[in-house]
Amino acid sequence: MTDSISYADAGVSIDKANQAVAKIREYARSTFNERTLTEIGSFGGMFAGAFPDMAEPILVASADGVGTKLKIAFETGIHSTVGADLVNHCVNDILVQGARPLFFLDYFATGRLEPDVTASVVEGMARACRENGCVLLGGETAEMPDFYPPGEYDLAGFIVGVVDKAKVIDGKSIVPGDVVLGLPSTGLQTNGYSLARKLFFEIGGYKVDSYIDELGTSVGDALLATHSSFLPEIGPLLDGTRTPDGTRTPSSAVIKGLAHITGGGFLENIPRILPKGVSVEINRGSWSEPPIFGLMQRLGNVADSEMFRTFNMGIGMIIICSPEDSAVILEAIPRSVQLGRAIGGRKDVHIVDA
Repeated sequence: MTDSISYADAGVSIDKANQAVAKIREYARSTFNERTLTEIGSFGGMFAGAFPDMAEPILVASADGVGTKLKIAFETGIHSTVGADLVNHCVNDILVQGARPLFFLDYFATGRLEPDVTASVVEGMARACRENGCVLLGGETAEMPDFYPPGEYDLAGFIVGVVDKAKVIDGKSIVPGDVVLGLPSTGLQTNGYSLARKLFFEIGGYKVDSYIDELGTSVGDALLATHSSFLPEIGPLLDGTRTPDGTRTPSSAVIKGLAHITGGGFLENIPRILPKGVSVEINRGSWSEPPIFGLMQRLGNVADSEMFRTFNMGIGMIIICSPEDSAVILEAIPRSVQLGRAIGGRKDVHIVDA
């Protein structure tokens, strides 16, 4: 007679899953607010949906992952940053339409569950949710033996935010002559890592713990730099409306378009917000490119066009506004820089030497 077989014999440990959930529950609770109506562990997360301060509330949703940046976490054993990367990336993706985040859900999948690793990832998510005023409402932790290599996992996030219809940012009002501003990134953010890993580890022969003087840090630490949220800086400008006398202040400056520079770099992301008949001209040299990009370009003799189509090149968010509003926004966000201008064209991006 065959001995009794359990789920654990098939590689799935319900006990470890319960340990992980116990740790996750406390991190998630630290993000809850008065709109949160359920505890972690419910079949579905419930969130109060009344927006009395908005005339026509529009929900904005997005989903994304961290990509092969996770490979760096696996090799370094540092798991506390990729969760924050995921939340901040999703926050930025809905921010470009003027939305503030309401709640976030995650999906964590692995071959064999390690409760401490899972908890470290979720702790990073919870920290970023608190910083962005966002509730970690729920998620899924999946243990799938033989599906993922030992020590690896996958991570995805889902966010929902809200914006009043009159405040939606859609780029439709952008015209030639408008100003293009940029906010600096913290390294690669969460995109381009397949190429970056090839350049550093295959072509350059570096290891994650290799210290590079030009970077002032190890390769692993440079590649794990946390993806920034731009909500704290841009949030105060989201309610911009013109004052009757034409006075311009941070609260009255109008943002016409926002582009999160993620996968596709400058060349693929900026056109997503341009109306018909408008292009942009970016002056390379108008901002300080972090040394990691120049190093990668030299390692692989990568063409400029490929760099600007793959990486953010040191700019994490693009702001497009009228010339009259640009000075106000530059003053309101001290680290922002003027990169170029909108011109007539076919919704493309021209990179020129400054």
